[in-house]
Amino acid sequence: MVSKKDLLKETVEHIDITSFDSTKIIESMGKMSFTSRDLSRASKIFNMMLAEKDCAVILTLAGSTSAGGCMQLYSDLVKYNMVDAIVSTGASIVDMDFFEALGFRHYIGTPFVDDNQMRSLYIDRIYDTFIDEEELKVCDSTILKIADSLEPRPYSSREFIKEMGKYLVKNAKKKGSLVQTAYEHNVPIFCPAFSDSSAGFGLVMHQHNNPQKHVSIDSVKDFYELTRIKMQAPTSGLLMIGGGVPKNFAQDTVVCAEVLGKEVPMHKYAIQITVADVRDGACSSSTLKEASSWGKVDTTYEQMVYAEATSVLPLLASYAYHKGSWKGRKKHEYAKMF
Repeated sequence: MVSKKDLLKETVEHIDITSFDSTKIIESMGKMSFTSRDLSRASKIFNMMLAEKDCAVILTLAGSTSAGGCMQLYSDLVKYNMVDAIVSTGASIVDMDFFEALGFRHYIGTPFVDDNQMRSLYIDRIYDTFIDEEELKVCDSTILKIADSLEPRPYSSREFIKEMGKYLVKNAKKKGSLVQTAYEHNVPIFCPAFSDSSAGFGLVMHQHNNPQKHVSIDSVKDFYELTRIKMQAPTSGLLMIGGGVPKNFAQDTVVCAEVLGKEVPMHKYAIQITVADVRDGACSSSTLKEASSWGKVDTTYEQMVYAEATSVLPLLASYAYHKGSWKGRKKHEYAKMF
């Protein structure tokens, strides 16, 4: 019978966008067709965001690309000043990035396994990637420990993730995680559905143990804080991996600013990399052109890329890194606003 040790032995290695130069392939793809041309245009739009003075770049993350090998890529976007704010699912930030910062790993697996056997071994499967559920419980208890150390009051997810970054500065077993790098570079991270992750279990335990006075997460405060960033930025661009709540949350800041009485421009630039379909009327939240009808996204510099993100995002990010527009960018450090 296969053992847990047999299944958890080959680790996922995260791609290093600085180790290869994709500029030639991206520029060649611009003379091709279909997804190649879309990716080339998206890469050039991302570089335009970085080259424009005072453009705030917002990265949104949904899906499991962090577990799938893009974890260092996201940290590098922050490290090299190519991202000014992040909106993410809780899983990408907690179950994947914070989890590895605590010293744990994701493992190369296969979808062709007996999932009942996986359950008996406490191995969780993310398509062809495995994760040790017993190690995830350490992640839960670490979130509990952080919550127990804080003043009992409502926090935005940004505030709580900042505390996670502060914790990692002293306690990380793996340096350079997205949570720690963002903390060190004053790049705010928002998780509007923060409890839908390993953090949720830790926070539930915290509230169960402290029913009268406890930490809670205020998603409205998240929305207000992110909208304040949009109101301060003269212009903005979105790099959206997947869709769902993070995508819509970032797009909605334009409308929210107007509700607050401040007219702001639509997001000038927008890229979405997704495998979602438009035929159900959604595309994991609206297409970028559809979002324009809501007053969220300008259609001059927008590009949908219909591809699985781990296959194309490293090329886009390497292109931007090697083009070097980030070298002259202003550091916005929006976390200092709060």
